[in-house]
Amino acid sequence: MKSRALILPMFLAGSLSAIYFLPKVGAVAQSAVRMDLPRSSGTWSFQNQVASQDEILTLSPDTQFSKAMCFSVRPGELFQDGSPVPDRVDLSIVLSGADINNSIHRPERCMPAQGHNITGSSDQVLKLSNGREFPAKRLVSVQSIRSPANKEREEYVKLNCLTYYFFVGHERVTNDHLGRTFIDMKDRLVHGIDQRWAYISVSMWYGKVFWIKDKLVTEVEADAKIKKFLTDFSEKQIDWSQIKK
Repeated sequence: MKSRALILPMFLAGSLSAIYFLPKVGAVAQSAVRMDLPRSSGTWSFQNQVASQDEILTLSPDTQFSKAMCFSVRPGELFQDGSPVPDRVDLSIVLSGADINNSIHRPERCMPAQGHNITGSSDQVLKLSNGREFPAKRLVSVQSIRSPANKEREEYVKLNCLTYYFFVGHERVTNDHLGRTFIDMKDRLVHGIDQRWAYISVSMWYGKVFWIKDKLVTEVEADAKIKKFLTDFSEKQIDWSQIKK
C-alpha cells in the first residue's frame, strides 16, 4: 500500500521535471500573410480602420491588427444625389504576438460582444484561381447595431450577417482553432519552433440593408460576393509558396 501511495507523486514529479528537457523555442516562424493592406482588390476599394479599444485592451500588447471597410459599386443603383450605391465587406486580420494564447482566438469568442447572435456554422473549402484550396469557417448570425437613422436616441436594428474566417500560420492554413493549437504544441515540443499565426475574417450584411433601399440582398448573393472577395484577396495577400500543399 505504501508503494502505491508513492506512485502518483513520483509520476507528477517526473512529468514536471521533463519540462526542463524540452527544446527551447527557436526563432519565430512568421505567418505567411502580409499585414499591409492594399488600396483595392478587384472591384473593391479599401478604407483602413483602427482596432477598437476593446480589442487593444483585451489582447496581448504586441498583437497586430489590419482592418478595413471595403466597398464595391452595385451596378445601376444610385442614391438620390446620383452617387453609386455600394456593397460593403468588413475585413479584419489579427496577427498573434509572443503570447499566442492571449492574442488570437476564434471569432466566435468575441462576436457576441459585437452584437452577434450566431445561428449557424459550417466548414467550407474555397478555391483560388492559382489552383490552391483552403478551408474556411462560415458563420451565419444576426447582429444588433445602433441605428444610424437616429443618433439622438439609443435605438438598435438587427441585420443578417455572413462571416468567413480562417487561420494562416508560417506554412499552414486551417479553419480549426483546436487543430491549430495542436500544430503549435507539436512545433514547439518537437521542432522547437514558435509559429506566429494570423486569422483573416470577412463579414457582410444581407437581407434588408439600411442604405440599399430598393431591394433585399439575398443570402445567396452575399455568399457569392464574400467568397469572391475572400479568394481574390487571399490569393495576393498570402505567400502561397510558404504554404504546404
